[in-house]
Amino acid sequence: MEESNSSSRKYKIYLSIIALLLLVLLFWLFIQRSQLMKLVKEKETEKVALQHNLDSLMTEHNKIKVSYGALSDSLKAKDSLIQVNALEIKKLLDNQWDYNTIHKKFERLQKVAQGYVHQMDSLYTVNRELTAENDRIRQVVKTEQNRNQNLMKDKEELKEKMNQAAYIKAYDVTAIPYKLKSGGTKEQVTDKASRTDRIRVCFTIGENPLVPAGKKNVYIRLVRPDNVVVLKSKYDTFVFNGQTLPFSLREDVDYQGKAMKVCVDWTKKDTDKQAMKGKYMITVFADDKEIGTGSFDLK
Repeated sequence: MEESNSSSRKYKIYLSIIALLLLVLLFWLFIQRSQLMKLVKEKETEKVALQHNLDSLMTEHNKIKVSYGALSDSLKAKDSLIQVNALEIKKLLDNQWDYNTIHKKFERLQKVAQGYVHQMDSLYTVNRELTAENDRIRQVVKTEQNRNQNLMKDKEELKEKMNQAAYIKAYDVTAIPYKLKSGGTKEQVTDKASRTDRIRVCFTIGENPLVPAGKKNVYIRLVRPDNVVVLKSKYDTFVFNGQTLPFSLREDVDYQGKAMKVCVDWTKKDTDKQAMKGKYMITVFADDKEIGTGSFDLK
């Protein structure tokens, strides 16, 4: 009888221990579930905040484009880069939880968007200054033409002023390197020398009603970091200030006195070596004048 009671007590003790362990396990699982739910909620809150910031940035960017009107067309390449990066961040928000990576990409996007605004402001200022200068020149011409036609000295001075102003200028000279994909049918922006297959040089020829309308031969020189001109052919040369110079690209434009966007592509041939790392200088020539400069870097 005593042995039976002893066995019963042991059995009850075992059951109590097992019940206690189950309670501890259930409590631990409850704590873990609570922490997991808290983490999920924090991640969702962070996702919503990031999505809101991205939407706000793109809304502001699109407002800026609309406010500058046609002037924003000169920065289409940078606008495309902003749109592509915003789409990439949106996809990451929908498909992953690594918000540190998304934060870094968003910060880079903010810098690109800020650079877009700065360039747009600069382009607007240049355009406004050019318009003001053209207005001033028109007023000078009008005033001089209304003077006594018998005063030959005044006529010669007016002619000299007009000649000094009658040449085109190239603004916002930029270059975008591309990696060619799908047999050359698709382009991907890159800053790597080893991946560069094409370089697109773009610039804006400013408005100048004093320049005679007609065909303009525009020559572009791409100078590598070692001061060697990038060539398509050794026979590609032009005359500048009495000297024969090699050029990288040529574009014939029909200039009618209005501002116009010009883009020209240099595409690497199969026989060309890999692009060199470093800073490349761009110089644009027309009408025996250097009309604009720019630069870009390859890593």
